[in-house]
Amino acid sequence: MISIVITSFNEPKTIGKAIESFTKQNIKLSYELIIAAPDKETQNIVNKYSKKNKSIKLFKDPGKGKSYALNLLLPKLKGDIFLFSDGDVYVSPNSVNSIFEKFKDKKVGCVSGRVVSNDSKKNMFGYWSHLLCNAAHKLRDKRNKQNRFLECSGYLWAFRKNVIKKFPLDVGEDTIVPIMFYLKNYKIKYADKAEVYVKFPTEINDFLKQKTRTAGAHDNIERHVSIRKIPRMKTFFNEISGGLGLFLFPKNLKQFIWTGYLFPFRLHIWMKLFYNSKFKGRKYVDAWKRVESSK
Repeated sequence: MISIVITSFNEPKTIGKAIESFTKQNIKLSYELIIAAPDKETQNIVNKYSKKNKSIKLFKDPGKGKSYALNLLLPKLKGDIFLFSDGDVYVSPNSVNSIFEKFKDKKVGCVSGRVVSNDSKKNMFGYWSHLLCNAAHKLRDKRNKQNRFLECSGYLWAFRKNVIKKFPLDVGEDTIVPIMFYLKNYKIKYADKAEVYVKFPTEINDFLKQKTRTAGAHDNIERHVSIRKIPRMKTFFNEISGGLGLFLFPKNLKQFIWTGYLFPFRLHIWMKLFYNSKFKGRKYVDAWKRVESSK
């Protein structure tokens, strides 16, 4: 059996599509589909689905953040594999089976799906989303083939039950959980056929906000594990070393120029993160925060 969890916050317009992208799959094992949501609007929609499908259940999230909700849910989940996604995305038709296949190897502890941008490449922010998703795919695919550690994507990922009971709230869950499995000698794998389609920010402030928060989710790792014991994927130096490879992605002059524009924005994000962390003492905290232009 598999437990599938969708975490959602004020996403009544998208939660239905997220649910159906799972229920319409031909999933080989029995499963329960739990939607965790703190807001009444999303809860009401989930209740309508649960009346038609007994596998769908609502968990009334107290609204203190995604990691907080998942920690509450972990002891309640059934099955051998726990799979997680979000209420503002949807997944590919065979994504669950593709992820489950990886767990046939008993040494596999976590599996990440592949993030695919759902935006148009005709504008700069949409193009950036495709560029960054492609870069992340290549990095995960390379590490996967080399049997090296890789970080999961919180948009679609899974891990084996009864290995960890809870995880810290001050680090991104898709960052710290794979590390916890890695330190217990489990393999972290990548299911590139398990796609999750994501809408990214279309406004500059939202782009900066989302990317700063994503980078900041790694900022507290050293509070819980020695960074000397773990390989890091998302670091400023990794971005610098892999930066030139991004110029292989554009297909025309406009996209080539847009690629160049991305670098000062990414530098700004890392500088802002460094300033907030080292001089302002601001750290990542678990909380529900909407990025409006990505909805």
